[in-house]
Amino acid sequence: MTTIRTTCERCGDVELSTADVALELTGAGEGGSYRFVCPMCSSLQVRPATRRVVGILLATGVSYEITLRSATITETEIESFVKMLHEDDWFTRLTAIT
Repeated sequence: MTTIRTTCERCGDVELSTADVALELTGAGEGGSYRFVCPMCSSLQVRPATRRVVGILLATGVSYEITLRSATITETEIESFVKMLHEDDWFTRLTAIT
C-alpha cells in the first residue's frame, strides 16, 4: 500500500493512503488542488497541487476529478436569475439552459 505524506495545518505531518486523498484538476492544465481529512483531528485540509504534485499523486493512484472553471458570474446574470425565480415556469426554463 502506498503512503502519502503531507501536512495538516493543526497537527503537522500526517500519513495517508491513496483512498484518503482526492485530487481536483483544473481544465487549464496548470495543476489543481488536493484535499483530505486529517486522521488525527478530522479537519478538512485543502492544498494547492502544482504539476509536480499532480504527477506524484496520479502515479500513486489517487482518484481525481477535472473541473472546468468558467468566467465569473455577472451582476446582470444574477439579476436575470432572480427575476426568473419569480415566474411560474422558472424550474423548466432553468433546466432547459445548457
